[in-house]
Amino acid sequence: MERPLTGIRVMGTDQYMAGPYCTMLLGDAGAEVIKIERPGSGDPRRAMPPFAERDGARKACGFMAYNRNKKSLALDVRSAEGKQVFKKLAAKCDVLVDNLRPGSLERLGLGYGDLNPLNPRLVYAVISGFGRLPERRGPYADRPAFDIVAEAMSGIMHVVGFEDKPPSWTIYGMADIYSGMVAAYGIMQALFMRERTGAGQFVDSSMYDNMLALNESMIALHSVAGQSPHRGRPRNAYPRGAYPTGDGYVALNVPDERIWKRLAETMGHPELATDERTANAGARIANREFLDPLIEAWLADITREEAVDQLNAAGVPAGSVFTAEDIFACPQVASRGLLMPLDDAEVGEYRFARTPPMLSSSPDLPADPAPGLGQHTREVLEDLLGYPSGKVDALAQAGVVQIGD
Repeated sequence: MERPLTGIRVMGTDQYMAGPYCTMLLGDAGAEVIKIERPGSGDPRRAMPPFAERDGARKACGFMAYNRNKKSLALDVRSAEGKQVFKKLAAKCDVLVDNLRPGSLERLGLGYGDLNPLNPRLVYAVISGFGRLPERRGPYADRPAFDIVAEAMSGIMHVVGFEDKPPSWTIYGMADIYSGMVAAYGIMQALFMRERTGAGQFVDSSMYDNMLALNESMIALHSVAGQSPHRGRPRNAYPRGAYPTGDGYVALNVPDERIWKRLAETMGHPELATDERTANAGARIANREFLDPLIEAWLADITREEAVDQLNAAGVPAGSVFTAEDIFACPQVASRGLLMPLDDAEVGEYRFARTPPMLSSSPDLPADPAPGLGQHTREVLEDLLGYPSGKVDALAQAGVVQIGD
């Protein structure tokens, strides 16, 4: 049985997180992914700690996590011969994914306008900080960006954290991961359109755009209600947050009075459902100093598991705030197979997060470990592009390519 993208070939000038996550999604879906890396050093995340180590071999955790199910072609695209190899490969690919610094491939004569005449069916996807679609260029289009920049400018950092503390970032790389996911979604749309039109197109995934879309509630609240959400200041729902129990924290949310009545009864305070200080969201927000101690007192003498069981039984959605150890021990994670084992011949077996979604009529995800630098250079040049073995050796001697083990 085939995966959804079996038969689709992807080439990627992908590095760090956003591009590699996008191409990993495509590879997990069954596409053949050829990762193009700089000879000698490769993707910068190959050198970033922490490392998995065994018998003198070591591999970077971040690189292992986002580069499974790929082939590595070590190619100097700045050289004249390297550009020719790149163009020949583009002519045989369905998708190109790029997240180099804005304009890097264009300056080398390898942009969408250069490759489209060679392969009109090519879907050319670019992940950048502020967007690269020519007709939608903004004043920040050429700026480099990391995830925290997109989180800050999209307003997300303004609403994360405590009222009396500086703005806070969410999780490391969230803008990268989400932008990679949006790019993969755009690629799927472009491939579907190609089935009808026969033509590829340019797919533009901007980290700023994506994080702004993810912060939709801020936009809607300001547009409709004139509100300006701020960290630590609930305006429309309460209680909402993480509360301490006897052995950790429980997260809960009360979006309406029906759920509030259930919570009040579960805590042993049914009178709070009609108390004027807590009967509606506005009153609960205004009287947090009265309400929070009651919730905390109820939770103080029970465990996270006991609290979650009681709340869920009453119809109040709640969950424990998990640590990494909790996730690895979670029976739900185990039953869903959310931690993929990848067995690397050099450093051993480790587990990484499985990518969603799950499909009923497709086999499970492939699990090839991240490749060594240039591991597939000879295979790609000889078997796919038709280069004679001697020519590949000459290119390697000239530094145009690197041939890995």
